Amino acid sequence: MTNAARPEQRINIVQGEFHVAGSEGLALTTVLGSCVAACIYDPLARVGGMNHFLLPGEESGARSRDRERLGVHLMELLVNGLMQLGASRDRMQAKLFGGARVVRGLSDIGHKNGEFAERFLRYEGIAIVNKDLGGDHGRRIQFWPASGRARRSFIAAAEAIGAERSRGLAASYGDVELF
Repeated sequence: MTNAARPEQRINIVQGEFHVAGSEGLALTTVLGSCVAACIYDPLARVGGMNHFLLPGEESGARSRDRERLGVHLMELLVNGLMQLGASRDRMQAKLFGGARVVRGLSDIGHKNGEFAERFLRYEGIAIVNKDLGGDHGRRIQFWPASGRARRSFIAAAEAIGAERSRGLAASYGDVELF
């Protein structure tokens, strides 16, 4: 009698959400256009997490109902959630994704999102070990929080915009695995 391989559990993270875990066999996924996702993990504690934010959130006076979409709020929740699972700030490593300019002619919020995430992590003393920010393509991200492994697939800008709006997934091309 053979044991069937246990299927991998996937949790999709959408705008304004974050998730932390240390479970083997768990993948966190998201689809990004101009939004940014920070994937942070502690290799010794074998815990990690991902967020997905729409705006940097450094502006004062943000409406409370918009707070959950702001980067500053979600970055703090992610770091604190990891520390509650036993991660240490000095061991945390980050991978950043997204921040594309998917709509020409509008302000480049994707660039601002990426700059904010890098600045936040530097200020917090968290090492950025890999980043894939900017450009004009959306991205599908898979992140395994227990190992810190991440995979990025490019998607067309229109698909990224639709996925971010509808919380669905889009077709991909050009898979690259980041480790």
